[in-house]
Amino acid sequence: MKKNDIHTINLQYYHSPCGELVLASVGEELCLCDWTNNPCAERNMRRLVSSLNAELKIETSPVLSETQRQLNGYFAGNRKTFCVPLHPVGTDFRLRVWNALLNIPYGATRSYKQIATSIGHPDAVRAVACAIGANGISILIPCHRVIGSNRSLTGYAGGLEAKRMLLEIEAR
Repeated sequence: MKKNDIHTINLQYYHSPCGELVLASVGEELCLCDWTNNPCAERNMRRLVSSLNAELKIETSPVLSETQRQLNGYFAGNRKTFCVPLHPVGTDFRLRVWNALLNIPYGATRSYKQIATSIGHPDAVRAVACAIGANGISILIPCHRVIGSNRSLTGYAGGLEAKRMLLEIEAR
């Protein structure tokens, strides 16, 4: 992608058992899988448009169709991994945190402290929590697998009930 070119971000909505998601792709990559009821969703969308020098278009794309197919399998309990090409947009620190989330196995959880330690910043728990909160590719970059050090469910963009449901799907 050339920086000065104007790109198109294709949008599509997906109704999951946990709530409505907005999916977006740029080129052949998924750049957004966000909860429509998330107060940060609009900010995440603006970040994409600005960072990618893009215009929004409500239209499907092959990667959006494939993402929906794989999400259907995940929610049915038939898929444990995703193989959709991702295009996360964030700072270097956020990208490191999100990459660490990709290493949490299906059905497992990690604490914010464990994530901070895994990226070499054991004292950056709050910064890690902020980066996780800014994750615009929910479920595929599994921020729902991050819990409090005391094993409690903590904030989640889709709401705690959605987080609980996702963890229950993975516990089956």
